[in-house]
Amino acid sequence: MSVIKSFTGFWKQAVFAVCLFSAGSSFAQDKVADNMLLYQRSYGGWPKHIEEVKMDYSKELTPEQKKAVIADSLHKDGTIDNKATITEIRYLVKAYKQHKNPAYLAAAEKGISYLLKAQHANGGWPQFYPDSSSYRAQITYNDNAMVNVLTLLLDVAEGKNDMDIVNRSLKSQALASIERGVNCIVKTQVVVNGVPTVWCAQHDRKTLQPVAARKFEPASLSGSESAAIVAFLMKQPYQTAEVKKAVNAAMAWFEKSKVAGFEYKEIEDASLPKGKDKVLVPNPTSTVWARFYDIETNEPIFAGRDAVKRKKLSEIEVERRTGYAYYGVWPQKLIDKDYPNWLKKNQ
Repeated sequence: MSVIKSFTGFWKQAVFAVCLFSAGSSFAQDKVADNMLLYQRSYGGWPKHIEEVKMDYSKELTPEQKKAVIADSLHKDGTIDNKATITEIRYLVKAYKQHKNPAYLAAAEKGISYLLKAQHANGGWPQFYPDSSSYRAQITYNDNAMVNVLTLLLDVAEGKNDMDIVNRSLKSQALASIERGVNCIVKTQVVVNGVPTVWCAQHDRKTLQPVAARKFEPASLSGSESAAIVAFLMKQPYQTAEVKKAVNAAMAWFEKSKVAGFEYKEIEDASLPKGKDKVLVPNPTSTVWARFYDIETNEPIFAGRDAVKRKKLSEIEVERRTGYAYYGVWPQKLIDKDYPNWLKKNQ
């Protein structure tokens, strides 16, 4: 039955796209939005790239290319990584408001339904859906993937940022989905020696424990993704005791784990292949946080493509040092502004 439904969805998508792009369509007014319709998978999500090439919806497609895209609509590469699917939904809603093309709104609502369906029963979101291979099915905070979904659904539930026009049934579903998502966040906050800390970039979809993703992304405490999670929790209209506890514990961890007196910067280095490097240098006016902290020791750790955890950034290969953010100032705005304002309302 599932196969029949899948192929039925494919043919509906194909017929819809062919009709839309046939000559004389009075609604096809936004080329970017039109291409988004073409690339939307039959189950509602969008890929982040095609054959390792990043999506470019501004590119003109030949009739043959359009047919090839439509024929590939069953591909299981739908994802929330790199803001894929979220970006398309937001764009299509705006395009609908501007051009009144019902196809744009229908595609956006189908995308929202896809996000709702992709959510695990425990409230977390996988990086990819329906592809569940490798680490793709794990609960993914990495690069703020799950937070981006929850932020979109919060807009849907509250009718903000152009989401006031989506089907009302999606708003009630979004509310329930957000509640499950927040519960998942609270449950996945890593507890070390009885003390809640922050989050890993990925958590096991069944056990909720921290897990590794790519070889240079070890199971660890995240100084980056955790900041976005806290910012989202602070925006919740209902600040439960569990949410308050999670926020306060995370902020205490940020204070404990800061690397004060240093700046993370790119420098010129003629001895290296690309003539540059990224290093940590002394700066008494600067504070940074590491991307990864060892769960047991709370010390910054670094991993390259060999997946070996090291204690110094200089010990990993230059390609990763210059191609990944191992330090940053992610929690700084929380500390300077957001948390003090939040505390005034949530003592």
